[in-house]
Amino acid sequence: MPTNLKQMNKQPIKNLRWWIGGMLFASTVINYIDRQTLSALAPFLKKQYSWTNEDYAFIVISFRVAYAIGQTVLGRLVDRIGTRVGLTLTVASYSIIAMLTSLATGLRSFAFFRLLLGFGESANWPAATKAVSEWFPKKERGWAVALFDSGSSIGAAIAPAFVIWLYSYFGSWQPAFLLTGTLGFFWIIVWRMMYHSPEDHPRISDEEKQMILADRVESAGDEDKNLPRPKLVELLKLKQTWGVIIARSFTDPVWFFIADWLMILLVSKGFKPEDTLIAFWIPFVAADLGNFAGGGFSSWLIGKGWSVGSARKAVVIFGAIGMLMLIPTIYTSNLFAIAGLLAISTFAYAAFSTIALVLPSDIYRSNSVATVSGLSGTAAGILTIISTFLIGKFSDQYSFEPILIAASIVPFVGGILVLLLVRNSGETGKGILRKI
Repeated sequence: MPTNLKQMNKQPIKNLRWWIGGMLFASTVINYIDRQTLSALAPFLKKQYSWTNEDYAFIVISFRVAYAIGQTVLGRLVDRIGTRVGLTLTVASYSIIAMLTSLATGLRSFAFFRLLLGFGESANWPAATKAVSEWFPKKERGWAVALFDSGSSIGAAIAPAFVIWLYSYFGSWQPAFLLTGTLGFFWIIVWRMMYHSPEDHPRISDEEKQMILADRVESAGDEDKNLPRPKLVELLKLKQTWGVIIARSFTDPVWFFIADWLMILLVSKGFKPEDTLIAFWIPFVAADLGNFAGGGFSSWLIGKGWSVGSARKAVVIFGAIGMLMLIPTIYTSNLFAIAGLLAISTFAYAAFSTIALVLPSDIYRSNSVATVSGLSGTAAGILTIISTFLIGKFSDQYSFEPILIAASIVPFVGGILVLLLVRNSGETGKGILRKI
């Protein structure tokens, strides 16, 4: 019996790459539950500690500063230490910090713990993008990125109901941070058992292994092992790098505006937090669908013979136009009408965002994927910090109306710039860039 069990444990896992994708999805869900705990509790904490919107923005900015720095620093580190160790460390660190947030006593201590949490969480996207580049052929990367990135909208949708229930059940906010922070430790146990590279994974089938490795050779030849890792300066000289940076930095601030401020936005329109939970889900569910629509449609186009670059850009065009639907929310006070318009925008955002996340794995060789993803995340973080400061200031002194207008126009401009910058050039195929 023990021998049979041992043999059974060595049997290949069918479609192992999608189990890996499922683990990346789970890490993103947990990541977002941990970060959204504060935004779900924001109306209660603002009342308890007499915070203004600018005070709350200060806390959010503390997270964003560390998150922006960490994306590049830890993205570079993940390219060095590998995906398995990199994600283990990041999930362990932010889970511990999330639990420690229960010790906060006011504005400064909340800001301090959010600073630590932002740095801890920052490696999730660079590491997940690197894992996709290692495990998925180009025709499936859109689906794979959509899968893990959809965890952000699922986590953001789950967190308010779960956190507000915990707050109501325990009668205080501290248990919410303690309990949500434990989720990452269960994930780490499974991750350590599940993840290895395709070359040496003990449970991968020969057929799947050959398919993954053959796609690498087709995409870029025998690429990474004999080539040095490019320096940051080399990467920043490429217009494609700036296209990737713009794709994220002109869209992510809009998502974080919705994720961090939606409850406060709805309260400013006269709704009570406990009365908005059903409608609150709608934009986040739409974002989840948008992830799969963007990734799936671009993968479908590639399967139909489109080039990778053309397929990705088709989704960028749709996403940039769809995000303009934030503007009409200014003119309605109906809860479900607001939620519907936000849903169109978040659907479009998520489709665009999926492409922004998959582009590094399309364009760059594996030894640069997490680095470029981290650079784009840092740029997005910097613009999110600036936008968060402005949101706090304008919402206190004026209203959310100019914020909603800007949140529509900026991604549209970003989409145009991505079309111009992300294309094959003279540098393609010369050691850093893949043909798209």
